[in-house]
Amino acid sequence: MTGRSRQPVEHRFADADGDICWFEWGAARPDRPSLLLLHATGFHARVWDAMVDCFPSDQHVIAPDARGHGRSFRPESLGNWADTASDLASFTQGLGLGQLVVAGHSMGGFCGAWLAAHHPERVARLILVDPVIMDPAMYPEGNSSPVAGVEDHPVARRRNHWDSMEQMVERMGSRAPYDAWLPDILQDYCRHGLLPLPDGGFELACPPALEASVYMGSWRSNPYCFISDIGCPTSVIRAKQEERSGLMDFSNSPTWPGLAAALRHGRDLHWADRTHFIPMEDPARLAAFIMQEIESAS
Repeated sequence: MTGRSRQPVEHRFADADGDICWFEWGAARPDRPSLLLLHATGFHARVWDAMVDCFPSDQHVIAPDARGHGRSFRPESLGNWADTASDLASFTQGLGLGQLVVAGHSMGGFCGAWLAAHHPERVARLILVDPVIMDPAMYPEGNSSPVAGVEDHPVARRRNHWDSMEQMVERMGSRAPYDAWLPDILQDYCRHGLLPLPDGGFELACPPALEASVYMGSWRSNPYCFISDIGCPTSVIRAKQEERSGLMDFSNSPTWPGLAAALRHGRDLHWADRTHFIPMEDPARLAAFIMQEIESAS
């Protein structure tokens, strides 16, 4: 959108499975760690624009589009969360920036936790923003999704063709959970979440069926196989946690309340006045917290 004080540079990283699109604000500094931001399912790197604007102008920030999202390559399925997370191994190695402060929202929190566990030398501090790391009882072997297949998931039936970004903003802005987002973040979500079609109009950068495969895989992607290996200071920010009204109710926290206590150096923060979409509702508060973590790691 217009009016942003900082505009990112777009890059491409040639991963083994396909190209990862990533965005960069500023340049690395010798006296302060760079910040790696990891977005949620169905989102993209540019949903962070408003929050990046809240950081000091010289803070180096990096945000990739996860596979199957934004302008990164599209695999056939996103059901294996470890595949999405493992892209970060080659990506961060290619950056060569040393230890990073990593903040991940929702699925991005799962991916950030995977990176910190498998490559501890690359993560100085970890901020998990309402991560999809559920109660351990949700992950026993053989546990399955509440729906039979990807095509049966309600997300797979989302509207995928739009005439314009403005049409999408108007449609989404009157519906939960988008009606609680800051208006400029909703515009960023729509503007950068659409790709042009050859015959006119636009489609979602993360197609509904592909997004649905992420949710289907959440039941089979057990983070408790690796979270005990996370050795860096880790902050777990949890949103309100109430009874869900259905599969399409994403407003409540999916995070196990005992997660921070299960980590070696975990700290629990309960932001009960916010829904699962903390970065979209209060980017300034989240940015201030992340900046404190960056300063502590400097």
